[in-house]
Amino acid sequence: MTVYGVHASHEQLHPSDLLAAVAKAERLGFTAAMSSDHFSPWSARQGHSAFAWSWLGAALQATDLPFGVVNAPGQRYHPAIIAQAISTLGAMFPGRFWAALGSGEASNEHITGAPWPRKDVRNARLLECIEIIRALLAGEEVSHQGLVTVDRARLWTRPEVEPALVGAAVSVETARWCASWADGLITVGAPVHHLKKMIDAYRDAGGRGPINLQIHLSWAETADEAEAIALEQWRSNVFAPPVCWDLEMTDHFDVVSERVGIDQVREVVNVSADLGQHTAWLAEYAALGVDGIYLHHVGQDLDPFLDAFADKVLPQLDVTKAPEARSLHEKDEQAGAPGGLPSGEGPQPTGLP
Repeated sequence: MTVYGVHASHEQLHPSDLLAAVAKAERLGFTAAMSSDHFSPWSARQGHSAFAWSWLGAALQATDLPFGVVNAPGQRYHPAIIAQAISTLGAMFPGRFWAALGSGEASNEHITGAPWPRKDVRNARLLECIEIIRALLAGEEVSHQGLVTVDRARLWTRPEVEPALVGAAVSVETARWCASWADGLITVGAPVHHLKKMIDAYRDAGGRGPINLQIHLSWAETADEAEAIALEQWRSNVFAPPVCWDLEMTDHFDVVSERVGIDQVREVVNVSADLGQHTAWLAEYAALGVDGIYLHHVGQDLDPFLDAFADKVLPQLDVTKAPEARSLHEKDEQAGAPGGLPSGEGPQPTGLP
């Protein structure tokens, strides 16, 4: 059975409206949620971008849902601060919080004024951050001098259940690399054959823990309306790396997406007014063996989507509650498995929308 959750897109809704939406999703039968963590939206049409970590505390208190967040430590966020944030939510809400770590996007990170590094440098920086966060969550005092600097940091409030650190991947190579350190894997919707290759690469390389999938979708009462929503809200989000990594401002995304049409949007968003078609798509993803599927309706009015999917889609699927979102790292060390991360360079996770 599969966990079916909702994705909270801070770039598209006021945080109070987003909180009401996830609370409603829980009442209607969704069993998990995940959150974006961006400083700015991809388009002025989206119009929001609240601070995810403040919101996550409120959302975990307001619901009984487990939550995850996709985060990029290293530039906008110091890894010791992210370790403290992860630790605090883990201490307050045991087993209900996980974090996926990625190398980031310039649209969020340029605000510090620091240069946006080359991809290989960002990869190396992310690796350092993962090691620092792991060590802090394990109770160590950490000093580090490298692409990031840490001076005698220690977490004084730590959770009894160490939250899972999940690998975020969009390629087969990255999924394989995540197996070396991650407590699970998350990726975004893609052709089924590509998703299968990623899952196989992660598992064949020894990757353990849950595999989760974030699905962008657009549904409305009519096909024309579903297409209009997808095109208006998500046409700035169709660009593959490195474009999506390196553009800095919302107006940059809006300019390059001016001529994007619905066919291009359909490559990254499941667009249909047919709830049966959405059900079939979700069942096909679940058949890959993924543990969780997080639904992101790309429209800004979530009530019709939540009502329709709870009434017509979820009852057709095998829905289960999310298991405890805990780290596998401590168990590995107790069993005598090698700790830490590989020192060699490799492909890294990228931020998810």
